[in-house]
Order: sequence, then structure tokens, then C-alpha cells
Amino acid sequence: MPDPVIVDTGKRMDSAIDTFKKELGGLRTGRASPQLLDPVMVDAYGSKMPLSQVGSVNTPEARLITVQVWDQGLVGAVEKGITEANLGLNPSSEGNVIRLRLPDLTQERRQELTKLAGKYAEAARVSVRNVRRDGMETVKKMEKDKKISQDDLARLEKEVQKLTDDHVKKIDELLAGKEKEILQV
Repeated sequence: MPDPVIVDTGKRMDSAIDTFKKELGGLRTGRASPQLLDPVMVDAYGSKMPLSQVGSVNTPEARLITVQVWDQGLVGAVEKGITEANLGLNPSSEGNVIRLRLPDLTQERRQELTKLAGKYAEAARVSVRNVRRDGMETVKKMEKDKKISQDDLARLEKEVQKLTDDHVKKIDELLAGKEKEILQV
């Protein structure tokens, strides 16, 4: 039976990878994707809200994203949120529909996106290592409190390290795939 510490550590590392996948989904490649607008926050009704809570996002064409804003009064706030997200997109509105044409990616912009993906990957690795540290501290405390033996301590430390290595490898694989996707012309 897997140790509860290992299960908890694995779940926390998985959530770091899920966050990383979400961030990568927001990076633009050659095609339009609704996930591209995930980082956009809109000032609406006195607070910051994700774009998905004030309108629906669609991709009717390969290089076009449309945002159907549900409240006509928020169109300006949505445009401002998209501009402030610094995604390199220029919104143009017709009524309560905002159109975002994706320009062709220049080589320079592709390089910027790969650097950004690298930053996201490093943040995910740091997060996984922090979870590893917490797991190791928990295991050492259990041994100190005489809840587990020294043999169990060594075994659990190896398991936590293996989990860490596996998750860092997965992050590196995801990064390599995204970089290849971004640099593909």
C-alpha cells in the first residue's frame, strides 16, 4: 500500500504540472485557440474576473478568435483586459462581439514565446522541488517522532526523489514539445 505522504506529494506535484500545462496552453502557436485568452482578466462589476466569466470565446477560423461579451457595458473593459494581457493582439469590436486577428508569428516573436515557455517550465520545476522539500521534511519529522524506522525513512526519501525526477522529466518533455510547436513555421 502506498504511503500517504507519497500519495499527497504526488498529487501536489501533479497539480504543479497541470498548472504548467494551462500556462503552455495560453502560449500562442500558429493556430488560434480559446486557451490563448485564459490569462486575460477583466475589470467587471467592481472586481477582476477571468474573461470566460463575462463572455464566450470561439475560434471560427484558424487565425481568428471572437469573444461574445454577454453584457454590452463590459465591451470596453474586455478590450482593455485583452490589451493589458500583452498577448500581441489588437481587439476590434462590432457591437458586443470582439474580433482578434492573429498576426503571423515573426521569428523574433517565436523566440520570445520559447523564452516565456522556458520561464513557465522553470517555475513549474521550482514548484515541484518545493513539494519535494515539504515531503522530505514530513518524512524526516515522522522518523524523528518515532512513527517510522530509519529503513522506512530511507525508502520514503528514495520514493519522494523518484517522484520528483519523474515530474521534472515530464515538465522537460512538455516544454520540448511546446518549443517545437512554437518554432514550427
